[in-house]
Amino acid sequence: MNAERILVAQECIGDGRWLLQKGVDYAEERVVFERPIGQKQDVQFPLAHAYAELEAADMICRRGAALFDDGKECGADANMAELLASEATWHAAEATFSAYGGFAFAKESDIERKWREARLYQTAPISTNLILAYLGQHVLGMPRSY
Repeated sequence: MNAERILVAQECIGDGRWLLQKGVDYAEERVVFERPIGQKQDVQFPLAHAYAELEAADMICRRGAALFDDGKECGADANMAELLASEATWHAAEATFSAYGGFAFAKESDIERKWREARLYQTAPISTNLILAYLGQHVLGMPRSY
């Protein structure tokens, strides 16, 4: 299960980076009132925040993978990697979707399709709530929540 979570987290990070790059590219090329929309803080800041989240998720994922490769306990890192990667990817999807505006629904942009796929990571192969239950019980030592 830990290897699966690390793998899914890395897949998620890849999707998040794809979405983020699409958002950044569009924000640079789309000009409104003689200025690229990426110059506006309400477009730029969510994309920048998603970038920071993706990088942090990648770091915990790599730590989990290194622990797994060394045969060490990596359950907490594997679970945190999937949790953080799924949230970072969702935020990248939301920021990109917002940057594209109505054009995000156009089939040729692929944004709407990837936006839907990004939401899936918070549900499968394990839900965010089950990850939080694991962390609460096995990492923080709190009583079982279910």
